[in-house]
Amino acid sequence: MISGSRHLDWGIIGGLVIISMASLVSLASANIDFFWRQLIWYGIGFSIILFGSSFDWRWIGSQRWFRYGLYWVSLLFIIYSNLQGGTVRGVKSWISIAGVQFEPGELVKLALIFIFADFFARRHIHAWQAKNLLLSFFYAAIPAALIAIHPDMGSAFIVMSLWFGYMLMSGVHLKRFLLGVGVLFCGAVLMWSFFLKPYQKARISSFISPERDPLGISYNVIQAKVAIGSAGFWGKGFKMGTQTQLHFLPESKTDFIFAAFVEEWGLFGGAVLLLTFLFIVYRVILIGQRARDNYFKLISLGGGLFFIVHFFVNVGSNLGLLPVTGVTFPFMSFGGSNLLTSSIILSVIQHIKLESSA
Repeated sequence: MISGSRHLDWGIIGGLVIISMASLVSLASANIDFFWRQLIWYGIGFSIILFGSSFDWRWIGSQRWFRYGLYWVSLLFIIYSNLQGGTVRGVKSWISIAGVQFEPGELVKLALIFIFADFFARRHIHAWQAKNLLLSFFYAAIPAALIAIHPDMGSAFIVMSLWFGYMLMSGVHLKRFLLGVGVLFCGAVLMWSFFLKPYQKARISSFISPERDPLGISYNVIQAKVAIGSAGFWGKGFKMGTQTQLHFLPESKTDFIFAAFVEEWGLFGGAVLLLTFLFIVYRVILIGQRARDNYFKLISLGGGLFFIVHFFVNVGSNLGLLPVTGVTFPFMSFGGSNLLTSSIILSVIQHIKLESSA
């Protein structure tokens, strides 16, 4: 992604994947099946990055039917998942396609990156005008509301973060920004009063005062903190993490894979993981800064925003700094939905890199 390099940093991405696979092997003490399934997903994801960069994303992205078709199809999938979707950990956010479970909320994130990149590339000077502010807000608010019904507050937060990030990238109108903060605060009060389920309120309350229910809603976060805090500098060693291997740490393959990794590889391994991921984000943003037009620039910056928000929410919840919302760690957490979305985003960015250096 730097000048003189026409390709993504395969060594960096590959290193991140190897780190993830090492964690999954360690966690697969009783069932190795999910490791092989994830390996297949990685193969598909790498193929998308490698071959997807040859697509003419400028032409595809410039077509309104593609952007809005992807958006509306995503909304239909989300509505279908609300009505008929499968339930995973109490969340009805999954649909089954040919026997494979997929989370349509991931698809709408991709659609919004294309829509917002085009929207703000053409309107960035007037992005804070009332009509543009409201229109862009509703593009994100509609799927966020549908996703929140699942209830999947983590994905809903990511969707709204994409809109907010694009607004900030277009400049800040101070008065309307403060007004928007007030509206969001009022919306949060309404959500708390009328829409959040008791267990969601309990998660937020436990984030503020985890000692209130250490064996209930706060259990996951406390175990994650114990796993990280007991790791030391070098960690406990491969397959030697007591919290993960003895199953004290729930969801160690998905929501809390960062804590599971740090327990076995220590603060040193955690630092390597964080620096590796942040370096990928840095490269993505660098490509955006060097893109030839605002549309591709905003796609790259939106991709960087997508990765960084997932990263901070996931790691923040593992450290007890943010409420647990089920947000995955890109390229690390087990599952295919977020991995496929992340791979498509990187394939588009690879195309931008190749075109910019041509």
